[in-house]
Amino acid sequence: MKILALEFSSPQRSVAIVQAVAAGPPNAAPSVSEVIETGGRATKAIGMIEEALREAQLEREQIDCVAVGLGPGSYSGIRAGIAFAQGWQLACDVTLLGISSVECIAEQARADGLAGTVNVVVDAQRNEFYFGQYALGEKGWTELKPLRLATLAEMQQIERAGETLIGPEVTRWFPGGRVVFPRAAVLGQLALGRSNFVAGEKLEPIYLRETTFVKAPPPRIIPP
Repeated sequence: MKILALEFSSPQRSVAIVQAVAAGPPNAAPSVSEVIETGGRATKAIGMIEEALREAQLEREQIDCVAVGLGPGSYSGIRAGIAFAQGWQLACDVTLLGISSVECIAEQARADGLAGTVNVVVDAQRNEFYFGQYALGEKGWTELKPLRLATLAEMQQIERAGETLIGPEVTRWFPGGRVVFPRAAVLGQLALGRSNFVAGEKLEPIYLRETTFVKAPPPRIIPP
């Protein structure tokens, strides 16, 4: 399978082409071509995708699946990734996968050599954080505490207890934390082991707050 992975949920955006090795040992590592962009606010998604395809020596039509990071994180970045995935499915009839960017952070931390219990921290604005706890082992990770919103005071208490905090911008608030970005290469490798494909319209960002809005009043009719 040839997977195009899009991870735009953090200040470090990335695109990767991940290909399962057709011939060789059963546990052979997949082939990975990744493009990373850091800095600035605009995501040059098309250029990044084209560069990743060139590195992988593939054409757009050869992609079998598009995997996208669903956040939480940058709402505009996540929406951009979802929009590209939806458009790709309409144009090329590929399968789609949505994967939590927090799971991607946990797997990236494990790949970076971290082990034991880690607390993933992602900025949720409003002086709150998306928080989830994972146990990292040699062969994978286990979710210990499901993702939820946490206050700054809660996270400071966890930091004072000496626990490990990781995340894309964690050192902005917790100097002892370790910066770990979700990476498209890892996202694509997670996608290789999954088959819970979804239709494009089913892809939704992970956003734990209830959506609240005030309905606009009907337009006034001004008499002539």
